[in-house]
Amino acid sequence: MTFMTNVTYEDFAKLDIRVAKVLSTEKIPGKSKIIKGVIDLGDDHRDVIIGGAQYYEADEMVGKTVIVIANLEPKKMAGVESNAMLLAADVDDKPFWLTVSEEVPLGSPIK
Repeated sequence: MTFMTNVTYEDFAKLDIRVAKVLSTEKIPGKSKIIKGVIDLGDDHRDVIIGGAQYYEADEMVGKTVIVIANLEPKKMAGVESNAMLLAADVDDKPFWLTVSEEVPLGSPIK
């Protein structure tokens, strides 16, 4: 396995990594690999693009408590502005979403 370049702790500390819940999802017309989702960060709801739609049904994500980067620069894809990024393990291009197994307050920071 090849690792990317090391980053400093100061670089890592710039990331706002938080616990969120997927509230809803919907297919994007003409897209088979991404879906639109809405996440709850406790005090904020945000639209996000969720990859890996070819592996999962859109509604499988609803209700999952996931880990997100909340301060990633917004990016517009397929007409949807994504305002966070869900984190996943990548196995042969298939995402395995990082989740928490216990009840954790939404918006809790990951450190």
